Amino acid sequence: MSSNPSTRRTSCPPTPPLSTAWPRSSAWLSSATTSLGVSMKSLIGATTVLVLLVAMPMPTAHAAPTRYEAENAVCDGTIDSNHSGFSGSGFCNSINATGVAVQFTVNAASAGTATLGVRYANGGTTDRLATVNGGATVSFPSTGAWNTWSTATTTIQVNAGTNTIRLAATTAAGLANIDYLDVEVGGPNPPTGRKMERLGRGVVAVRSSSTDVLVTWRLLGLDPDGIGFNVYRSAAGGTAVRLNSSILTGGANFVDRTADLTRSNAYHVRPVIGGVEQAPSGSFTLTANRATEPVVRVPLRAGGPVKFLWVGDLDGDGEYDYVLDRQTSPQTIEAYRRNGQFLWSVNMGPNSTNQNNIEGGSSTINVGHNDGVTVYDFDSDGRAEVAVRIANGVRFGNGTTYNALPDNTRQSIAILDGMTGAPRAIAPVPTDYLTDGPMYARFGVGHLDGVNPSLVAYMKNRIGNGGFNLMFCAWRFNGSTLTQQWKFLRGNQDLPDGHNTRIVDVDVDGRDEIAEIGFVLNGNGTLKYSLAPQGIIHGDRFHIAKMDPSRPGLQGYGVQQVNPSGLREYYYDAATGSMIWRHIESGTSDVGRGMVGDIDPRHPGMEVWSFSGLYNAPTNRLAEPNTSLRPWPHLGLWWDGDITMELLNDGKFEKWNPSSPTPTNSVPRLLANWTYGAVNAYGGPNPTFHGDILGDWREEVVYTNSSYNELIIFTTNYPTNTRLYTLAHNPAYRNAMTLKGYVQSHHVDYFLGAGMTPPPRPNITYAGN
Repeated sequence: MSSNPSTRRTSCPPTPPLSTAWPRSSAWLSSATTSLGVSMKSLIGATTVLVLLVAMPMPTAHAAPTRYEAENAVCDGTIDSNHSGFSGSGFCNSINATGVAVQFTVNAASAGTATLGVRYANGGTTDRLATVNGGATVSFPSTGAWNTWSTATTTIQVNAGTNTIRLAATTAAGLANIDYLDVEVGGPNPPTGRKMERLGRGVVAVRSSSTDVLVTWRLLGLDPDGIGFNVYRSAAGGTAVRLNSSILTGGANFVDRTADLTRSNAYHVRPVIGGVEQAPSGSFTLTANRATEPVVRVPLRAGGPVKFLWVGDLDGDGEYDYVLDRQTSPQTIEAYRRNGQFLWSVNMGPNSTNQNNIEGGSSTINVGHNDGVTVYDFDSDGRAEVAVRIANGVRFGNGTTYNALPDNTRQSIAILDGMTGAPRAIAPVPTDYLTDGPMYARFGVGHLDGVNPSLVAYMKNRIGNGGFNLMFCAWRFNGSTLTQQWKFLRGNQDLPDGHNTRIVDVDVDGRDEIAEIGFVLNGNGTLKYSLAPQGIIHGDRFHIAKMDPSRPGLQGYGVQQVNPSGLREYYYDAATGSMIWRHIESGTSDVGRGMVGDIDPRHPGMEVWSFSGLYNAPTNRLAEPNTSLRPWPHLGLWWDGDITMELLNDGKFEKWNPSSPTPTNSVPRLLANWTYGAVNAYGGPNPTFHGDILGDWREEVVYTNSSYNELIIFTTNYPTNTRLYTLAHNPAYRNAMTLKGYVQSHHVDYFLGAGMTPPPRPNITYAGN
């Protein structure tokens, strides 16, 4: 509410009308999918630019919302018009007091669930909270000014006919200024399921001891309840023999203790559904006399250092293949089948020789926090494509050279055939900021309509020697044409960005949003919310995950770079941007790292940490009182088979022990990459890739050797009874696998940690035939 409290009450006539094997069941739903969330859907900031070039297909709604203006409601205060931007003839400016309310009378054609959209302005610095009919609480976060309007949403059950909806303040600050209430009974139909990869079983085998072989495989996102497996081994090309005496219904792994390891052994699995054995999976061959190591080795052509690797099913066989860069001058991109068969190379041309990490060439890729490449099945035909930002002089995989642009500053987006590297579609990069030079890019994939994959691009260039232009764009590829869906320009809005982007469904409506460290865009390219009014500025790391299993929706955690307020780290509601807690210290600091994961089963939910100590996120309490006894905040990793997180730190696989914590530089080590001949990615302490790409739900970590002619893929050698569907079929996690920037951990959209409940079946469909 604004600063002119009143005791007048106005009324107008109402407007008329895991440690065990879990069975799979869609009846098990996490709080992330069943609890009501509050989200802001509106555009904040008058200078936002939204260019709708093609209407995005959206699911059909049951009925259009009915709008009820606040000037026609019962308002404990005054109907004012002194702040611009409102709808109708005014807004409800309530009294500054607990319990004050605005009450609407609404009509519903039928009983059911109604979606409420409350348009409001909050020019204060703290959230205003209200109950809805004395029940659920809706939050009205700061909008930064009294003439900046946003929308908070929630749902409520209504009866057929007349209903009263009362928003009552729960604090002495009173309500925000309320403009109107939109009511939609039934609401929009949820998406029918996002199109994701039709994966195979991803069978992989490693020699886990002098006598044992660990075989692991995928449980898929849409596997039926009660599915089991049989494991088969073929020695030296002979007849395959079943190894298990009874059908395996626990963890998707098996320890083979009877193999003759002096011979090659090929392993495959056969699913069992309803007691009937199904077709065999693809096989994986463990070569004769293979070393005892948790590693799969894939040959590469000789070439320069590798910074990034991407995965996608290039050939349509249901298994991940590899696309990687070569940090040479000019730069190149190479594609390989999963067995190491070379497919093609793209030369990024003379405009990739300037590799300055802020103002480089127009076709330079993968420097600083930029990439400009990603891999996904964009047209959902069952085979992945490669998206790359290009400029004149790029030579494609089929040998043709691109020279269609009028100068070397302009750029385009190309979708390349995954098997040949030939261009299938090309579209121009918008030229709004062309006068400041070419734009670097970060690419990722999101299902912005809840069904179809879109290429999302964060694009940035420097204004002289000062600030930066920032543009987001989304494109859809339909198999022949690449069409820009929308464009968002930051302009002079206070929207802090960072060094990594996350694409995730923050409000649990089935459609992805695009998140930066200080703001979130809706899937249609409009601004959802900004954290700037709550004091957030640029920072190096942030995470969005289900950190608190008892709280609805997802949560966010970020760190700050020299925030003048002394803010070091913060924790917030990812759907609304509402701040839950902050840690402020004296002075300022560049907090360059921050991590999230459940590493202490003694506390509910996940821990978060940077350099101020290890905190349990839901309780905002130190999990370890001695702040020096915390792990280094680099990357998390699912590796050893329990459901607390392991850690990856500069090539070291580590396991923090809460019962016997050790200093940051001496966390117990499970293995080190250099023991197996691996080197970190070019230019830093990271792998070229990490994610769940082989075997069961545990994650792989991909490096090269020091000669850059071999991929060294670390895959777990620990058996487990925990049964989870492959993380690559979790929508939030698979999106994260397409993103680079400053490399960060991937997160699923359910709570994965100690005390977890079985995750719900993902709302997906399989692409291709």
